Amino acid sequence: MGLGVYVHLPFCPYICPYCDFAKWPMRRSASEAYLAALRAELANERSLPAQTIFLGGGTPNAYDAATIGELVGELRERFPAPAGEAQEISIEVNPELVRAGDFERYARAGIDRISIGVQSFVASEIATLGRKHTPAQVERAVAAAREAGIRSVSLDLIFAVPGQDAASWRRSLETALALDVDHCSTYGLTVEEGTPYERWREREPRAFLDEEREAELYAIAIEMLEDAGFEHYEISNFARPGHRSRHNANYWANGEYVGLGVGAASYRGGERSVHTRELATYLDAARGGRPIPSERERLEGIAAVGEAIMLALRTAQGVELAGFKERYGVDVLERYAPVIATYREAGVLEATDGYVRLTRRGRFVANDVCGAFVVFS
Repeated sequence: MGLGVYVHLPFCPYICPYCDFAKWPMRRSASEAYLAALRAELANERSLPAQTIFLGGGTPNAYDAATIGELVGELRERFPAPAGEAQEISIEVNPELVRAGDFERYARAGIDRISIGVQSFVASEIATLGRKHTPAQVERAVAAAREAGIRSVSLDLIFAVPGQDAASWRRSLETALALDVDHCSTYGLTVEEGTPYERWREREPRAFLDEEREAELYAIAIEMLEDAGFEHYEISNFARPGHRSRHNANYWANGEYVGLGVGAASYRGGERSVHTRELATYLDAARGGRPIPSERERLEGIAAVGEAIMLALRTAQGVELAGFKERYGVDVLERYAPVIATYREAGVLEATDGYVRLTRRGRFVANDVCGAFVVFS
C-alpha cells in the first residue's frame, strides 16, 4: 500500500440540504484566503511519494481550472508519484459549473479521474436534493471529459430520495449507463444531524423511505450495474474493469493518507486525526505556520484490528486472512469465531478460500455485520 493525499476545497455555489460536510458558500475573498492557507499547510508537509491525490469538497470546480491546475502542480511537487508508477489524480466536479476547456486544463495538470456529482437524473428529485444541474449538463460534462482524454469518468448517484420510487431510480441508472461511464458510486441517503433534511424528517417522517424500500432500490442498482458489466467492488461502488478508485481502495485497506484543508482527515503511523471544521481557526493556524487544531485518536491492538476488518468487509474481496495475520498478528478465524459463526449461520457472511467476506445478502446489512467486529474487539 502507498500513500494517499486528500485535499478539501470547501466552497460551494450553493449548499445542498442533505450535506453535512465542512463547506461554505463561494466568496472570492474567502476562497483566495483559503488557498493561501492551504499552500502554507502544504509547505509544512514532508515530501513523500503518493500513489493518489484526490481533490474533494465542497465543490472543487467552483475554483477556475487554471487555479486547480496550479494547485495540482504544487501537490505533485510535494507528493510525487512513486518511482515507476502512474499517479491517480482525481477531482470532484458539479456538472453545471463545467466550463469550456476545463477538462483539457485538468488533463494537462495530470488529473486523470473525474467524479461528477449527479445524484439524480430525474427533475423532481434534483429539485428535492437542492441541486442545480440538468441531465443535459451531465451529458455534456461526460462528453467533454472524454474529448479531453480523461482516463476515468465516474458518476455519484443517491437513492432513497424522498419521493423516489423504483421506476424513477431505474431511469437515473439507465441514463447513467447510456453515458457509458467507467464508474458509478451509489449512496443511500443519510439524514445527517443539523441539516435541513433532519428538520424535514422531524416534521414529516413519512416523506422518507423506510429500510425495506431503500433495500429494494439498492438491489436494483446492483442488478442493473452488474448486468451492464460493472464490478461491485465495494458496498457503494461499481467499476468497469481497470477503473476502480485507487484512492478509496487505500482507505478500505487501512492504508495511510494525508488530509489537507479544513475538516480533512489523516491516518499516519497508526494515528487518525481530523482537522478543525472551524474555517477561521484553520485559516489562522495554517497561515501562521502553526499546527492545525485537530482531534486525534490512536487505535492499537485488537481495536485496530476490528476497524481494519470493518473496512475490509466493505470490499468484494473481504478480509484476506493470511495478510491480516502477517500485518496485525491476529488469526481472524480464531479471534472472531463467535461473530463469524453467527453471521455465517444467518447467511450474510462466508469464510472460504482464505477470505472472510460478505455474501450478496450481507451487502444489505453491511453496517450491522461490520460493526459487530468493532464491538467484539
